[in-house]
Parts: sequence; C-alpha cells; structure tokens
Amino acid sequence: MANDKRYSVVIAGGGSTFTPGFVLNLIQNEDKFPLRKLKFYDNDAERQKKIGDACAIIIKERAPHIEFEYTTDPKEAFTDVDFVMGSIRVGKYKMRSLDEKIPLRYGVNGQETTGPGGMAYGLRSIPAILQIIDWMEEYSPNAWMINYSNTIAIVAEACRRFRPNSKVINICDMPIDIMTRMAQICGLKDFHDIDFNYYGLNHFGWWKEVRDKKTGKDLMPELKKYVAKDGYWVGGDFDKDTEASWEETFKKAADCYALEPETLPNTYMQYYYFPQYEVKNANPEHTRTDEILEYRQKIVFGECKRIVEEGTAKNNMWDRNAVHSEYIVDICHAIAYNTHEKFLANIPNNGAIANMDPDSIVEVPCYFGADGVQPMATGMAGRFQRGMMMEQQTCEKLVVDAYEQKSYDKMLQAFALNKTVPDASVAKKILDDMIPVNKPYWPDLK
Repeated sequence: MANDKRYSVVIAGGGSTFTPGFVLNLIQNEDKFPLRKLKFYDNDAERQKKIGDACAIIIKERAPHIEFEYTTDPKEAFTDVDFVMGSIRVGKYKMRSLDEKIPLRYGVNGQETTGPGGMAYGLRSIPAILQIIDWMEEYSPNAWMINYSNTIAIVAEACRRFRPNSKVINICDMPIDIMTRMAQICGLKDFHDIDFNYYGLNHFGWWKEVRDKKTGKDLMPELKKYVAKDGYWVGGDFDKDTEASWEETFKKAADCYALEPETLPNTYMQYYYFPQYEVKNANPEHTRTDEILEYRQKIVFGECKRIVEEGTAKNNMWDRNAVHSEYIVDICHAIAYNTHEKFLANIPNNGAIANMDPDSIVEVPCYFGADGVQPMATGMAGRFQRGMMMEQQTCEKLVVDAYEQKSYDKMLQAFALNKTVPDASVAKKILDDMIPVNKPYWPDLK
C-alpha cells in the first residue's frame, strides 16, 4: 500500500439492517483499507443500540485495535472522520410501506425508488442528506462522503444544486449485484473480473459492453443468449437464499432485454417497461416492505440479540455472506490510495453521455481517486434510451424543484410526467394522499 495510514469511518444510519454485514466486510478487508476508528450515527437511539451492541462484540473479537462507538450526537459522530458512509432511510419502513401502498390504491406501481413512491422517498431524503453533508464539512472538512441512501438520482441532483463543491459521491449497488451474476453466468469469480461500459440514470440504465477484465474477451454474446432465456437468474447454490420476489425480478430481465436487445438492462427497467404487469402482480396489502419486516429485519435483529445475549459473535450469519458492501470498501480504498479503479457513480453528465444535457445526473463508469471521480465517456445514448432518460430525469429535477420552491405544482408535474403513472388525475390523487403522511418530512407544498 502507498501509505500506512489507518482511517476513521462513520456510518450515518447505524441502525440499518445492512450495517453488521458492512462491519464484517470492513474487518475482512483491512489489508486494503485499514481502520483506526469506526463510529455509528443514527437519530433512532433504540434501533441503533440493537445493532451497535452486537457490532461492538464483533469488533472486540475480530479487530480489537479498532476504536468503536455509536452515538446520536452529530458533533461526536462527525468529528475526526475520513469517510462518511450514508445509509439512511428517512421515515424508516413505515414510510416505505406507504410509498408502496398509496400508488397501488390507484393502479400505479408501488416501489421504493421508482414511480411516485421513489419520488416521495427522494423528497424526504434531500434535507437529511444535506444536513449530513453540512455536519461532515463542519466537523471533518477533509472527509469524503460515500452516499448510498435512496433515492440516489434525486439526492444527487440536490447535491449538484445545493452543495456543488462538497466531497460527496453518490453510488448504487444494484449494477454490482447484476455484474456479480454476469460473472457467474460466464464462469468468472465475481464483479472484480468484469470490465464494462454502462450508461443511464440511477436504477435506470443499460450495459453497452461487458468484457473479461483479464483477457479482454467480449462477454456480451454469451450474456445476451443467456439473458434472453433466463434473465439474470443463476439458480443453484448461488441463489439458494434469494427471496421469491427477487427471483421474479431477475427472471423478468429476459422480457426487458427483448425490448431493446442491443444492450443489457438494469433490472429496475421492468418498472418502466411493464408498469401494469407490476401492478397486476402486486398485493396492495402485502408489499416488499412487509416481506422485509417479516424476513430480513427479524433475522438481523434476532441475530444481534443472540450475539449480545451469548456475548460472542462466533458463527454469525454475516460470516457466510458479507458481500453486500464489498464495493463500498473498494471505493474507499480507491480514494484513499489514489488507485483510479473504475466503478459507477451518479454525477453531473458534462459530456459523459454525449447526447444528454450537461446538468443531467447520470450513472456512468468513473475512475475513483484522491481527487474524487473522473467520468468515462460512454458515447451516444440510443434514441430509445435517450427518450426514456429525458423523461425520467425531468421527473427527478421536478422533485428537486418542488423541494426548492415548496411547490405543489412541481411535485404534481413530476408525478404526472412519470412513465409509471397513467394520467394527471391519478397523479393528483396519489400526491394528495401522500402529502399528509409526509408532513413531518416534506416541505409545506403550496
């Protein structure tokens, strides 16, 4: 390694169910990103304590040299840190459930980051992310923030407008998950073995090129043949723990690919290509949030409780699968050691996609180093993709307009324009139902 520095990290959203796996991943990768201090910050003290007490045992057993604490005090959390990891969910699962269920009342897809639900979530997230950036800049002005709090496209647009000089990088793990599947399909180990050209918006993009990083072999013909039949579903041991709803998502990629067979789609395109299919196959009374509450949240908090009661983290559930956040560690390593490795980031376009506006927030490959990110030119977007992107990114900009201007009309326009919403009257019904439940989080829209 280029230096022998050890780093201080704060996870903003310490009560997240993904946090223990992230902690294990940080410990497992100390050879490339060594830590001296790890802190959690959350405004929900009770939830964070359940996660924090278990993680304290993990760290004591696995990496006792790492100083650890969790807190609800911003000054304590954001002082003396090199990296801030943003993993917050404003309104928690209560609001996510409403994001999903309110649109479904009116025959519109209910999903966490797409359609009206995604825009509602994005509007809630803006002030919270801006506040975290401000705390970071006040207490640790040289730190970098790696934000993976949704809705990324809307948050990134807010950062572009309101914190344009801040050291914030907005990222997403879905393409990494899909590239891990691509690697399995092609007989490679994982996403590290793949080189790629990808372009689009967050949760809204396409692979133009996929290659074996070591040999340079073009993997697109093999992948296209596979995806046309099975989507990104791998099956077998690889997918033995994959939930049924995700199985359906990965298989549905076959239909998405059929619509535009020159590229390979992000799985989230199903919500825009086939919104009525999504509505038809949804249960308005039992959505993805309910699945998480019944499955992942119970398992994670149950495991944390067991660790605390037994006083040991031996044989914990994350030892078997702590890969969710591996790419975040990779990104920290790339910035800390100026390696210029290639990952995806959500950034102002500025020519990265030749035929999109300079101020569009796009998701493209970037080279990560000590100076942040340098985007890769991805060429021209196809006519079909550009049309889709122009509509979607306009919705995202309108949400930020609504925040900035406290404008009901702008938020209504965002809903009405979105491809998942059939017409403006339906958009208005959804928005009017969302306003009262979001009162603690949204600006007062007039």
